[in-house]
Amino acid sequence: MTFTPTARVRELLPRIAAFLRDHAAPLERSMGGRTFKELLPEIAVARAKVKELGMWAPWLGADHGGMGLTLTEYAYVSEALGRSPLGHYLFHCQAPDVGNLEILALHGTAEQKERWLGPLARGEIRSCFSMTEPENAGSNPVLMDTTARLDGDTWVIDGHKWFTSSADGAAFAIVMAVTQPAAGKYQQASMIIVPLPHPGVTLVRNVSVMGEAGSDWASHGELRYTGARVPRANLLGADGAGFVIAQERLGPGRIHHCMRWIGIAERAFEMMCERAAKRMIAPGRPLGTRQMVQEWIAESRAEINASRLMVLAAAHKIDTEGTYAAREEISCIKFYVANVLGRVLDRAIQTHGALGVTDDTPLAFWYRHERSARIYDGADEVHKASVAKRILRKYGLEVSG
Repeated sequence: MTFTPTARVRELLPRIAAFLRDHAAPLERSMGGRTFKELLPEIAVARAKVKELGMWAPWLGADHGGMGLTLTEYAYVSEALGRSPLGHYLFHCQAPDVGNLEILALHGTAEQKERWLGPLARGEIRSCFSMTEPENAGSNPVLMDTTARLDGDTWVIDGHKWFTSSADGAAFAIVMAVTQPAAGKYQQASMIIVPLPHPGVTLVRNVSVMGEAGSDWASHGELRYTGARVPRANLLGADGAGFVIAQERLGPGRIHHCMRWIGIAERAFEMMCERAAKRMIAPGRPLGTRQMVQEWIAESRAEINASRLMVLAAAHKIDTEGTYAAREEISCIKFYVANVLGRVLDRAIQTHGALGVTDDTPLAFWYRHERSARIYDGADEVHKASVAKRILRKYGLEVSG
């Protein structure tokens, strides 16, 4: 195992940095006073430039128009893109489209790939993933009330979902619904493609997150499925295979998230250091002369470095041994890196003082939107319990519940 980027990644990273400096940074400065939807015309121009420069969808296979990087290679790219709030979207690496493309490529029929995967890969449409329900604990995904029953050759879907990220303006949703209620708990649910807008689907609202409802891709929708009818052929994968497919989606997805968080943390760290070096608390006395600030800098450096090594090791194991073999490593990075991100952002904001809580820097934006890192894709507590149980099993202790 090596932590040295491959030649193509070493060539790519400076080009990404230059693009973010020249094209993403000006857009970032507009984010404080404009919605994502209002920024779309300028974002579209920047995305077209990414395509023109041959950097579109670095993680996606070349047969679908991407660069075909391995997961370990893409980990470096995801960190680089994470330095900008718009980085992943500009390069067509954004969730939930990343995960939906992966499962369509693996489990979609020829018709599904032609209708949905092709346009999604080209960035002509967006998608969303509809799983979490407000009435049930997201930490236990098998608790699901949304159902889909067959009526001839038609699925009829009824249910209530929320945190269906990017539903606002999406062309389709992949919906998790119970189709086999009498089966074992992990064989009850299926994934079904629902075109949007749809007469049986209501976007109730974009859920306000820490005072911001968002718009378009940068939003989290609450949806009601009321007798939503779609063809039987819209089943994605096998009937009852929803949880199996979801696990395939989550492993690589957590690598993507964790490296994006490291990119955020790295930029916040650089901002903290620059502020500490230049902000005067008295004539001739920069903020960085304070021992407490020095401690924040030292701890942040160590924690970011440790996070990066952990994620790269997990990505390497997925690439070489598969997602199942790396499940302990995946759980570890999910809760560890999410907490490092939170601590580094908090220190950076504190170092900036009042400026840190304004929208004059991206710190407040990240602080609002990345607190959920410790919740989505499995709460910290669930991942910690999972890791501990696997470890204790090796010592002869089976822990249930």
